[in-house]
This record gives sequence, structure tokens and C-alpha cells, in this order.
Amino acid sequence: MKRLNGIRLQKGKRAQNKQITVLPLPKLIRIPMLMHMGEPCSVCVEPDEYVYVGQVIGKPESEDAVPIHASVSGTVSVISEYTMPDGQKIPCVEIVPDGLQVIHPDCTPPTINTRQDLADAAKNSGCVGLGGSGDLTYRKFARTEKMHTLVLNGAECELYLTSDLRQMLENAEEIISGAAMIQKIMKIKEVLIGVQSNQPAAIQVLTEAAEKQKGITVCPLPAVYPQGEKKVLVYHTTGLVVPENQEPEDIGVLVLNVSTCAFLYRYSQTGIPLIDRVVTVDGNAVPKACNLQVPIGTPIIDVLSYASCELDLVKQIYSGGGMMGVSYPAFRASVIKPQNGLIAMKNIVKPKEPTDCIRCGKCLRACPMNLIPTELDRAYQQRNVRMLTNLHAGLCMNCGCCSYVCPANRPLSETIKQAKALLTNA
Repeated sequence: MKRLNGIRLQKGKRAQNKQITVLPLPKLIRIPMLMHMGEPCSVCVEPDEYVYVGQVIGKPESEDAVPIHASVSGTVSVISEYTMPDGQKIPCVEIVPDGLQVIHPDCTPPTINTRQDLADAAKNSGCVGLGGSGDLTYRKFARTEKMHTLVLNGAECELYLTSDLRQMLENAEEIISGAAMIQKIMKIKEVLIGVQSNQPAAIQVLTEAAEKQKGITVCPLPAVYPQGEKKVLVYHTTGLVVPENQEPEDIGVLVLNVSTCAFLYRYSQTGIPLIDRVVTVDGNAVPKACNLQVPIGTPIIDVLSYASCELDLVKQIYSGGGMMGVSYPAFRASVIKPQNGLIAMKNIVKPKEPTDCIRCGKCLRACPMNLIPTELDRAYQQRNVRMLTNLHAGLCMNCGCCSYVCPANRPLSETIKQAKALLTNA
């Protein structure tokens, strides 16, 4: 099978050998009411109200949201305003922890016997894609199409990030048990777990954990970026092509992140919703890169301080990895559900002044979708919708490979993202 294009990133995973450490409870928790793709939740608690671990504090008002739960027990101090990285203002519940971590009595293991039960459990747990996407997991289970393959994404190809790797190394049994649960309930024939070949220890522990399970296979993958992108992952594990403007589920392939799968299994056993997550803390302002289990809503300044970050030297903070991470506006931000990395840098990387295209073809050779970034760039500059359509701009995943390799410093990925928006609004 032909392998899709990609790029090899510099080695930058200092935390890969650092076991997951539980972060001590902070003095204040700030939980924004939007931590998923879709609509914000509405606050359903009041100031001075005592809340329990796992209690619903954010109620979804539409199908484009899942509930948000308290990650600590304590007293609601105030309902404040929170600024998202894109500038959007949303409500935020601030809680002063009492340190007791009293579990809400409603946190009991759900009954999961059918596909609808699984969808309901994923929704009620507040589960979102933990690979960084923040998509609504329950919607994947609620689809009516028959799924023949489950693909678990363990191809953590981004710079810095090792949170999924540590989940695979430390919680392989939970990942396999979750996969077997989903496989049984959804009557899926085959489970494929994609892991990059440069992580042999993870491949070994997952393979050993899957030995007693029928139909679960660990698939070593080339160590290239963006191996973890779902269309690339599906092709390299199953050989199937996901068509333009379609999702893997449209062709019968269910894709979940390994951390998401492990969480769903834990929820099925404990009934405790998504209240914490593992975050890789790294960057050149962090002397001690680490993987921390962090309560949702923990101020990022507390996380960075625990990692001995040189706060006075920090010029830029990213949520996520080094390629597709989102810049955080200030230390006042909190850890949210999809956040798998927190990268603190001493320097702000300013884009170099672009020059004319030198027609070297590097962007063509790097693009996983075999697109022609230079032509897409030209079509967008001309606002030529027909040309953008014929060039299949909708296939672009905004991985940034084209911009990364361009010797002329042209912002190709950013331009193609604008081109896709132009097509959407055309």
C-alpha cells in the first residue's frame, strides 16, 4: 500500500519517559462553559452553592453540547466571564476547592447494553475528543450507519506531546478493555490501534494487553507528521480512502483517540464523568517537562508553576502541540477538556517575510492529501471559487506541512484555510 506524504519533525518529546503525576488541587478552579465543538452550556449553579465532584454545573441547551461537571468539591465563589483563545466571551464557574473531593451521589456506573446506551453514556459523561479536537463523542455512537471497523488513534505525531503515549504505556488495559466494550456493543468486526513505529514500548504493551481479545490488532505506522490526522490514520490502518467532505464514519470507520477510549471504559466502571485530563507540559521555558493529571478548570499558571516554569521569561503559551497548537492569550486561562499539551516558550516566533514562490515543489511532496498548495494559493488570491473546487481545497486538513517546508516562507496553510472558508460561504 502506498504511504501518504508527510514530514519528519525534529525530535522534541522530552516528557516521553515521564510517568503521569497527579497535580495537587489548586486554590481556585475556573471552569468555562465551552470546552467542546458546538454551543456553550448554561450555568446551573449559583454563587455560594456547595458542589460535588462530578456534579453538573453546565447544562447543555442543544444537541451541539454535552454537560460540564465540577472537577472538585467546594463552594462556588462567583460566576465570571471567561475569554476564549478566539476572543469569545462565555460564562465561567469559579470554585474554591475544600480539598475533600466528595463525589456526587449521582456518579454511579451506567448500564450499557445497546448502541443507544453507549451514546447516552458518552453524552452524560461530558466526553469529548481527547486528542485535541474536542468533538462530541456521543454523536459518533449515535450515527445510524453500520460501523465495521474501530480505529484507535495512538499516533501522537505532534511536537512535544506525550500524554497519549503515557496513557498507552500506563493504562493499556483500560484502552483495550474500552475497545473491546465498544466492539461488542456496536458489533464491530475489527479494531485497529495505530501507533507510530518509533514507540516500540507502547506497541508491545498494547499488543500484550490485546492478546486475549479477538479482533484487536496494533498497527505500527511510519513516524511522520501528520500521522494522527484521521483521514491519514484511516488510510494507513485500513487502506480505505475517506472522500472529500466526508468523515470516516460515513464509510463505516469509527475513529477514537486512545485516551478517549480509556476514559469511556473508566466511566463505564465508575460513573465519574470527565473531570480531569493528562496534559504534557513542555517548551523551552519549562526546565522539567512532565505529564500531569490535572483537574479540569485548573489555572494554567498553577500547572506551569508546578513544572518549575520560568514564568517571568514566558513570551508565548500554546495549547496543544508545536504544529497545530492554539496560542493562549494570558496566564488567566484554564485547562479544558480537549487540552493535551501546554507549551510555554521564551520567544515569540514571528513569521518571516514571504517572498515569491520559487516553484521548488516541496509543498507538493509534503502534502498528505496530494494537493497543489501553490495553485490553491493562486486560486484564493483570485477568489476563484470554481478553481478552488476543482483543486479539492476541501481535502486540506490544515496540518501546516506546506508552510513548514516552504523556503519562500509563504503562509500556504493559512491561505488555504481562508480558501476553505471562502468555499463554505460561496
